[in-house]
Amino acid sequence: MRLYQQIRDIDRRVIFLFIALSVIFPLLFQISFHEYASPIVQRIFDKVESLPAGAKVLLSFDYDPPSAPELHPMATAYVRHCCERNLKLYIIALWPMGQTMANQIIEEVIEEEFPQKVYGIDYVNLGFKSGGQGVINLILSDFEQAYPVDINGTSIDQIEMMKGVKNIQNMNLILNVSAGFPGLKEWILFGGDPGQIPVAGGVTAVSAPLLYPYYPRQLLGLMGGMKGAAEYEAALIKRYPQYAEKEHFGIFRMGPQAVAHVVIMFFIIVGNITFFIGRRREKKEAAGEGVAK
Repeated sequence: MRLYQQIRDIDRRVIFLFIALSVIFPLLFQISFHEYASPIVQRIFDKVESLPAGAKVLLSFDYDPPSAPELHPMATAYVRHCCERNLKLYIIALWPMGQTMANQIIEEVIEEEFPQKVYGIDYVNLGFKSGGQGVINLILSDFEQAYPVDINGTSIDQIEMMKGVKNIQNMNLILNVSAGFPGLKEWILFGGDPGQIPVAGGVTAVSAPLLYPYYPRQLLGLMGGMKGAAEYEAALIKRYPQYAEKEHFGIFRMGPQAVAHVVIMFFIIVGNITFFIGRRREKKEAAGEGVAK
């Protein structure tokens, strides 16, 4: 009876403390769990893996710093995988801060891990262009009209890897990392579908359910939230063991998230048990009072 009352009347601050500890301890002790790529994520990995060296990949950074914890690991895994496969990366952004996100990935991954990659030959950064799906419509027919120069102001006519690229129909694959509008949905509807180009992407966990209807006919594959990023990182490590020692924030952050979810489920179960016990006791008391009368 006493234990039941203590659990029933537990202070919510105690619950918050347990949730905080369930996140802090896995972070401090670097607790992580083995991840496996689900079919919807594995299809993206397999497509990138199947492309021949020199194939053209358009990568659009359509997110900002608030979404970076979920989406930055996806972008990092994309770029790392494309560089490992010697694919040509055409980097753009439909979000203003997407250009900054792209620059960070270029510095952290391409310049540090693949110093042999040459700008203008192996990868190019065309930067941000406003207009949302209008930009996609434009580059579907004329790339140069939307991007006459790269992020450094160099004419694309002077960039080696831009020669022969008339529009995005020259791309072998469109990859997108998006936090909303414009984002993956617009790339499917205004780029992939009319241009008959394979499209895959990664989005925040809250956006993923809205994109499942496009899979697998219009959308090659999808990474949803931190879990999707961790699965792609796991597939990359499995295929290229040398990356096991690199920082993989998707896998690393899934540890605290998984432990926190277990703690939350525990309190939900305990809360429901105490609720039904309490209701049962109320019915017995009410029945007892009825008999006494």
